[in-house]
Amino acid sequence: MPTPGLVAWTDCGSGFQCGTVEVPLDYRRPENGSIGIAINRKAATEPASRIGSLLINPGGPGGSGVTWVRESAPGLKTLNRRFDLVGFDPRGVGLSSPVRCLDGPQEDAYNALDPVLDDPQEKAAAIQTDKDFALGCQQRSSTILPYVDTVSAARDMDLIRAAVGDPKLSYLGLSYGTYLGQMYAHLFPTHVRALALDGVVDPTLSANDIVLAQAAAFERNLQAFLADCAARKAASSPCQYAQSGDPATKLNSLITRLDASPMAVGSRLLTRGLAVIGVAYPLYDQNLWRYLDQALAQADQGRGAILLALSDLYLERNADGTYKNATDANYAINCLDHPAPTDIAAYDQLGPAFAAASPLFGPAFQYSNLPCAYWPVRPTGHPGPLTADGAPPLLLVGGTNDPATPYAWAMSVHQQIAGSILLTRNGNGHVSYFVSNCIQLIENAYLFNLTLPAEGTTCS
Repeated sequence: MPTPGLVAWTDCGSGFQCGTVEVPLDYRRPENGSIGIAINRKAATEPASRIGSLLINPGGPGGSGVTWVRESAPGLKTLNRRFDLVGFDPRGVGLSSPVRCLDGPQEDAYNALDPVLDDPQEKAAAIQTDKDFALGCQQRSSTILPYVDTVSAARDMDLIRAAVGDPKLSYLGLSYGTYLGQMYAHLFPTHVRALALDGVVDPTLSANDIVLAQAAAFERNLQAFLADCAARKAASSPCQYAQSGDPATKLNSLITRLDASPMAVGSRLLTRGLAVIGVAYPLYDQNLWRYLDQALAQADQGRGAILLALSDLYLERNADGTYKNATDANYAINCLDHPAPTDIAAYDQLGPAFAAASPLFGPAFQYSNLPCAYWPVRPTGHPGPLTADGAPPLLLVGGTNDPATPYAWAMSVHQQIAGSILLTRNGNGHVSYFVSNCIQLIENAYLFNLTLPAEGTTCS
């Protein structure tokens, strides 16, 4: 166990210090050894008014908080005045005993597979590949694999809080980080100072209901992009993709062509599966729509480099063909947290609902949880509300057209957590802190002064 207030910090450049917090591998049997949780911090720039540390999780699951906080520090400079910004890689992620399942070429092949299992050969290939993926995780990561659940990660957060010397936790959680924050408040309600949860995950949903809701929400964001593109055909800054036909019709045609004949991009192929990921990624942030426009306009002319690059960004593929471990960790954590059906027939039956939710994303998302059917470790989580009785009021932030964490989830959690306040952003895209000055001011005021907005407050 760490000594409260003691981390062996070392300078790691750009104003950051790096360190490690030792935590039990298995909280049920702490005598069975420990693992190190990698953390970094950027000290408060106005130490005379310093409040303490602000622990941050950027989401995923599988996102590296150490990397994200370093890269995002310029956008957090207001918070950094009075808080030490503290990033951490949750267990199984990044620098903290990372789960590994595949090597680079194997992961390329895995990601390139057609996710729409509309013929027997594709279905057989997908089943075998998902089995091989799960087996690879067991072969490469058997020691850590049973222990990367969110309950354990939340317990790690409390040891990090103690190790950096904070009597109570101040926390900014984005996307999956909101689930981690809810779990922390559930387990340690009296250790909470302030939790800002932006892009809220609903813990009551089943694994496949989560993906179904996301398919519908990505579809709404896609339709917003396509409508905007069509409307800007003759604008001063026109949408390129609208210049030679209806964008929606052209996108359907492109995906159909890629299904039959993947597009060569250098030594690689842009498959339907990779193209769907490349379309989905820019929908996380409306500022990226211009890149989606460029990608689709070029793909329309037989050049798929930008669309493939967008897919690579989402999948965290490095230029040398290796990958960060985001996909591996995502499955490892989700398969423990969210029990999934183990019978292929259960996934087959999802077809009509998923196709109705989104003609593009639904069939591609339908079998997303299938690797969990073959997972070598039994799930430990279960759907259900996470109460935070005894905690101070939590701030929940939801965007009305968020593709990855639909607004309905924020409304649901607001009902589940007594005393919580729901702050709403009207608009597209995932999470709100960086896309709305109004939201940022309110979140900062809460984290600084514990000032909560009035119930029903909305921002654009």
